[in-house]
Amino acid sequence: MSGKYFDQWQVGDRITHPIRRTVTETDNLLFSTMTHNPQPLHLDVEAARASEFGQILVNGTFTFALMIGLSVGETTLGTLVANLGYDELVMPAPVFLGDTLRVTSEVVALKESRSRPQAGIVTFRHEALNQRDAVVCRCLRSALVQRRAAGG
Repeated sequence: MSGKYFDQWQVGDRITHPIRRTVTETDNLLFSTMTHNPQPLHLDVEAARASEFGQILVNGTFTFALMIGLSVGETTLGTLVANLGYDELVMPAPVFLGDTLRVTSEVVALKESRSRPQAGIVTFRHEALNQRDAVVCRCLRSALVQRRAAGG
């Protein structure tokens, strides 16, 4: 288990996640078709070439899902009760096939849970950056996280 318990976090904690991921054509194609997203900018090379970007755009919901996935190992792996929500999701720059993404996370809030004394709410700000250091995705994630067991 790599994730941390609620009582191990402090506001201001920052993580640069060690796993990076290069986005492939297969990733984009499978994700777009699995989610029934027929957007030509994701699937049609000729339509994409005719766009202002001149190339295939990676499906934004894939980018978001990858950002969260890359963050799990050092944040909530083994300690998560439930993700409660995602806020302020933005995609300030496009992702293209062949881009390599990395993720950073910062704890921006901690809140005691009134309904679950054995857990608390951690709010993370996640950012995905490409190989040119451009932010391609950002959001706040509220996660209900277990507390350490007494004596743990």
